[in-house]
Amino acid sequence: MNELSTLLGVMATDRVSSSPQHRDEQDQVHNFILQRLPKSWQPLAAAAAHHFENPGKMLRAKMVMRGAYLLNVDFNAAIRWAAAIELLHNASLVHDDICDGDKLRRGQQAIWAKFGRHVALTLGDWLIALSFELASEASQIAKTPKLVTLLARHMATTTAGEAMEFESDRSYDWDRYLQIAADKTAPLLTAPLQGVAIMALDARAEIVVASYFRYLGKAYQIANDIMNFDGNDGAKSIGSDLARRAPNAVTLCFRDCLSPAEQAKFDLWYEAGDNAALMDWQAAIRKSDAMERAGRCMLSILDDAEAKAESLSVEIYEVISPVHALLKRVCLNSVKHLKV
Repeated sequence: MNELSTLLGVMATDRVSSSPQHRDEQDQVHNFILQRLPKSWQPLAAAAAHHFENPGKMLRAKMVMRGAYLLNVDFNAAIRWAAAIELLHNASLVHDDICDGDKLRRGQQAIWAKFGRHVALTLGDWLIALSFELASEASQIAKTPKLVTLLARHMATTTAGEAMEFESDRSYDWDRYLQIAADKTAPLLTAPLQGVAIMALDARAEIVVASYFRYLGKAYQIANDIMNFDGNDGAKSIGSDLARRAPNAVTLCFRDCLSPAEQAKFDLWYEAGDNAALMDWQAAIRKSDAMERAGRCMLSILDDAEAKAESLSVEIYEVISPVHALLKRVCLNSVKHLKV
C-alpha cells in the first residue's frame, strides 16, 4: 500500500489531477478533516496536526467529490464520505510506517519516528474511529446505511491482505498471490466510487467498479514486483522482496520455470530464511525470463481491467480515468525495457 501511495503521489502532478477544480475539491476535504481532528488541548492533537500538515494528493477524495457532482449526490454526504475514505487511508499509512520502519512520510518525519510507536499506533486507531463516524454521518444524510458496512468490509479486506504477507505458511500459489495483491491494493481505491454509486442508487456501477479495481490492483502489484527486481520501486536494495520473503510475481515465475530438483533447492533456501546465498538467487532470477513472464501476465490482467472500465457509464469512467491513466502508465513503464 505504501508503494502505491508513493507512486500515485509522484505521478499525480498530471494536468488532470492538478486543475483548479481538483485543487478546490482537495482543499474542501482537507479543511473538513482538519476541523474534525483533536483540538490543541486533546490527546493526539500534535501528532494528528503533524500528519495532516501535508495531506498528499487526496486522489480518493477527488474521486468521491467528482463522482458525487456528476451523479447528483448530496454535497454534505459526499464530503463526509470523502473524508472517511481519506482518514482510513491515512490510518493505514501511519500503521504501515510502523510495520515497515519507514521514517519519512510525504517529505517529513513519519508519526512513529517523531512521536514514538505508541502514539502512532493510537493515532491510527483514532483515525479509523473518526472514519467510521463520518461514514455514519454520510449514510444518515444520504439515507444509505450500507455505507458503513462497505467501509468495514474494505477495511477488513485490506487488513487481511496485509496479514497474509506475514503468515508463516508461504505457499507458491498464483491464486493466493493474486488474492493478496488485490486485497492490499483494491479496497481503498474501490471504496470511493462504490460509496458514491450506493448514494446514487446505482447498483450496477457499484459491482463493476469493484471488479475493475481488483483487476487494476493485481496488474499494479505485478508491475511493482517487476520494478523491485529492477531497483525502480524505491526500495533500498534490488530484489528486496526476495530478501524479505515477500510475495512477488517475478519470484513465482522464476520458480515455475525451474526443474523439480532446482525447485526443491530453491524452496529449501527460501523457507530457511537464510540470506547467505541471496545475491546468487537474485542474479539467477534477473538472468532468467521471469520478469518477462510476469510482465505478460500483468498485461493480460491490465487488458481485463480495461474491458471492465469500458462497461462503466460515461460519468463513472470520467471519474476513474485519471487514476486509470496513472496506474496504466506505471504498468507499461515497468515492462518497456522487457521483451513482452
